[in-house]
Amino acid sequence: MTRITMIAAVTAFLASSALAADPAVGIWKTQPDDNGNFGHVKIAECGAKICGTLMKAFNSTGASRPSDHIGRQIVWDMQPQAGGKYVKGKIYAPDRDKTYGSKMQLDGNALVVSGCVFAICRKQNWSRVN
Repeated sequence: MTRITMIAAVTAFLASSALAADPAVGIWKTQPDDNGNFGHVKIAECGAKICGTLMKAFNSTGASRPSDHIGRQIVWDMQPQAGGKYVKGKIYAPDRDKTYGSKMQLDGNALVVSGCVFAICRKQNWSRVN
């Protein structure tokens, strides 16, 4: 293999690796809270970790509603593991005004989000929007 061909092959490999997004990246619909309200969270790569920002809020009828939390990062420090697992992260729950030590498990177009603060644990099933 010539030197130019080798450089081109290595460059193509590195470019394709850099463009491969984490499978959890996208927009996710949260599970409705006790009042039926839900949100859309944009999950993105934040360096080597995963984070998520609340993009939209909706009431129980599905109508858009105002929220002081729109634009707020509510998922952070999630560390990707093999098999679609994410560990050692934090999730802020606007409906309870609490931050939970959290983990996530990706299963196709479903994201199981769970976390605990002291002995209080919550689990939600989020669905992929985009």
